[in-house]
Amino acid sequence: MPSATAEKTYDNLANAFTRNNPKSKTIYNAATNSLPGGNTRSVLYYHPFPLSMSRASGSQLFSVDGHAYIDLLGEYTAGLYGHSEPLILAAITEAAKRGLNYGSQHEDEVRLAELVKQRFPSMDLMRFTNSGTEATLMALAAAKAFTGRKKIVVFDGGYHGGAFTFKDGKSAAVNAPHEWLIARYNDLTSVRALLDSEENAGKVAAILVEPMLGSGGAIPPTAGFLEGLREAATAAGAVLIFDEVMTSRMHSGGGIQSQMPADLCPDMTTLGKYIGGGMSFGAFGGKQAIMELFDPRKPNALQHAGTFNNNVLTMSAGRVGLEQVFMPERASQLHARGDKLRKALQDASRGTLMKITGYGSIMCFHFTESTVEDVRSPQDLKDDDKTLSSIFHLFMLERGYYIARRGFLALSLALTEEQLDGFVEVVREFLRVHENLVKSQSSRARL
Repeated sequence: MPSATAEKTYDNLANAFTRNNPKSKTIYNAATNSLPGGNTRSVLYYHPFPLSMSRASGSQLFSVDGHAYIDLLGEYTAGLYGHSEPLILAAITEAAKRGLNYGSQHEDEVRLAELVKQRFPSMDLMRFTNSGTEATLMALAAAKAFTGRKKIVVFDGGYHGGAFTFKDGKSAAVNAPHEWLIARYNDLTSVRALLDSEENAGKVAAILVEPMLGSGGAIPPTAGFLEGLREAATAAGAVLIFDEVMTSRMHSGGGIQSQMPADLCPDMTTLGKYIGGGMSFGAFGGKQAIMELFDPRKPNALQHAGTFNNNVLTMSAGRVGLEQVFMPERASQLHARGDKLRKALQDASRGTLMKITGYGSIMCFHFTESTVEDVRSPQDLKDDDKTLSSIFHLFMLERGYYIARRGFLALSLALTEEQLDGFVEVVREFLRVHENLVKSQSSRARL
């Protein structure tokens, strides 16, 4: 239970937020007449009401109430390029002039596939979709068709799109109706127990995993976990699927799997987010033997439709983004910048409940007694103080920094070193102002 002091602090911030954002409140109230809870994308709702933005440029967002925010959320990793990156904007404009829909194959589609394959060599063949959710749907369909099995191993805290949310040891959303087996992240014993049980042995089609839990708290894999999944999947005859929708940006732009030996890489990979240059995009692909099931030249090929799978705007934006903007060297720089920022934040928050987890340019704030090193799965964040997270969120908005209510942020290429240094200073200010709320038990014990 939050303390009375924390509740009062939150109420004061919420009241100030309401006074400072009357137009956003009006828009939200109007939205409730047509949308359930005024919302058509659950993650964007927060109390007392979400801000409404009117425009964006570079690394900044501008609200209808006239406030400017440094965008540290990065559209939950999809906004890697920032807002209106000139080369991508020019590509979209030129593509639109040539026609929005062809109803045919075109060169940008082929070139984008080649660029993705260069970054993800484990994807012998691939297909495009409109979102990461669709990519997951199709990857699982392929795994089930390839193996002739039905059960799918996933992980508590995993998120694989709008139809695949797993929380607190059960399906906690309107999930696609697969036969789910939910294991504990970073716990190979729990995986092997499911695979080896009499009930499941020989019946598991796939192991679906985020190489780093994204929405589940930006929790990286522990040493040997992903390699252990490779071994377990091979032994069970299951397809190993890496959901790199969020993590494809890592290292030099080849995802977390880029640091693994080729023989330990996944059988299939799903992608999405920024690879479409900021437009709707998803992709799934992998070993030729699996993906050939979709080859229309073969009898009884699996059908995969989608009017906008190869839409000209996404294909053009994605191609220019990978060719001219997010090249491997720049990807490595962004990864290093994220590691540097996270270390600075961790140093600033020592001795407090504030902990920052993550990897590369993706991270998440938590308010917990657990150490960063002890956070290996969402179960290790059971004491994460959501009231403190809400206070932190409104404090950051008041100071002009836009992050997710749950403390999640993803860096974009548009951010400057000065902006990130400024963010660290504002975090330090938060810790000073609210020292009485964020002090850890171990620090109190030393007093």
